[in-house]
Amino acid sequence: MILHLKNNITQSKAALIANDLNAFHFFSNGVNVIVTESNLKELPVELEGVVEQFWLFDNDIQLASSKYISDKREVQIGNIKIGGNTNKTIVIGGPCSVESKSQILESAKLLVELGLTTLRGGCYKPRTSPYSFQGMGYDGLMLLTEIREEFGLNIITEVRDATHINDVIEHSDIIQVGAKAMYDQGILRACSSIDKPILIKRGFGTTLKEFVQAAEFVLSGGNNNVILCERGIRTFETNTRFTLDLCGVAWLKEHTNLPIILDPSHAMGYAYGVPFLSKACVAMGIDGLLIETHVNPSVAKSDASQQLNHNDFRKLLTSLKPVANSVGYSIV
Repeated sequence: MILHLKNNITQSKAALIANDLNAFHFFSNGVNVIVTESNLKELPVELEGVVEQFWLFDNDIQLASSKYISDKREVQIGNIKIGGNTNKTIVIGGPCSVESKSQILESAKLLVELGLTTLRGGCYKPRTSPYSFQGMGYDGLMLLTEIREEFGLNIITEVRDATHINDVIEHSDIIQVGAKAMYDQGILRACSSIDKPILIKRGFGTTLKEFVQAAEFVLSGGNNNVILCERGIRTFETNTRFTLDLCGVAWLKEHTNLPIILDPSHAMGYAYGVPFLSKACVAMGIDGLLIETHVNPSVAKSDASQQLNHNDFRKLLTSLKPVANSVGYSIV
């Protein structure tokens, strides 16, 4: 249940009410909001005099539910807004991993050339094998910070675990919670207490309900700037890396109020398929694409096969614009 308290209820009083209900409390847009478990199916009699409005739910998808907020939430990323009624599809480009200053510098120049605003690059890599490249860590994060200062780009980078969450929060503009970290409540709780955008990637064995409930961890702490990212799920098929769940995206668009970004690079696993998937994604009227591009994919230290070279990325961006326009969106 979600409760909106009356305007005359102080925040301290609201906190006491939430404590009595063993519920979450935050103050948003001038309203004291309390969120209980969804199994509370009727308003307690003693609260009738303090509650302005309330909503009941079938499960714990509550703050992210379109039954609570029917319009899509709007999220500010630098000078660009996505979600809401903006009808903008943000294209986020950059390499899987930050590998060197020269490499990430060329990526930044590419985005500036194309009029894009947001650079991705992994510094803390949650690799399946301990013998694979694990990322540059804090040194990579400092390189991204230099790039931001030089080019004015927004930076998105991934949190691997809770040991470096504070560094990522401090030095990035968008915090990416990866597919392998979306169940880490330490990360989600830390992200809930700030107001920066949080992009949560769906785990490759995660149901839609579990995916959205990860977002609830962030929303319930008062951070409204949550973005969902579909990046493919594991199915019986082995000829592609994962299977991009566009059916799931349609469900999320219908049942949640959160902006949705898609990652065709990780879903396909091979560069040749990324342009086809990207066009299909944009045709759904989505809020963003996360596409991996590398100055020389053949020498990339992680996910080499799925990264587009810079020339192919240029061609892809050109081909996406008419697709976006055909569904009333624009590429930014």
